Amino acid sequence: MTDPELTADRGGRTGVWPLIRAERAALAADLAHLTDEQWATPSLCTGLTVREVLAHITASASLDAVRWLAGVLRCRFDFDKQVAMRLAEQLGTTPAETLERFRRIVPSTTKPPLPALALLGETIVHGEDIRRPLGIRRDYPIGVVTQVAEYYRSSDLVVVAKGRIRGLRLAAADGPFTTGSGPLVSGPTLALTMAMTGRTTYCDDLEGDGVDILRSRGH
Repeated sequence: MTDPELTADRGGRTGVWPLIRAERAALAADLAHLTDEQWATPSLCTGLTVREVLAHITASASLDAVRWLAGVLRCRFDFDKQVAMRLAEQLGTTPAETLERFRRIVPSTTKPPLPALALLGETIVHGEDIRRPLGIRRDYPIGVVTQVAEYYRSSDLVVVAKGRIRGLRLAAADGPFTTGSGPLVSGPTLALTMAMTGRTTYCDDLEGDGVDILRSRGH
């Protein structure tokens, strides 16, 4: 039986890639009319504006395995330095250019040596890093957010998530996602996903005896 994610990685026509493209397009549409002041809003990523987070997403969609490795070697395995370098490459000189660069990568199937699901997760999580401070709400398809939650619950790749929810039971109130055992954390699937990736502000949308524990493990 063919793994749908592998098929998606090869052809870009099935599986995860259409979901990634849809989320990128939705984010681009949400940001189409921001003012310069809004572009300078601090994101949920510490130290980065919403404009800089968007450039980071663009950078991830512009790096294949060869360019990623070249950057790692150039930065002497300092991964934070590589992220900053690639972000700067995609920032452009104005917010309009930042957004245009992002629009160009909407259909891209280029990626670093990561599962396609990791890019879907990055698009949604960083999309929320941008949207939440701007007061923009997106009603994500529950099936899409559930896939991302399922990915993060068993992964500490790039972002610590599996370790952050150890010893807790997470249960979605709006979908089928559930994982773990221990003190309960329940609420919307999106809030669970964001909280397990360290965005403590989303703990405000959750309830249960495990919420304070999860909050203490955030950024």
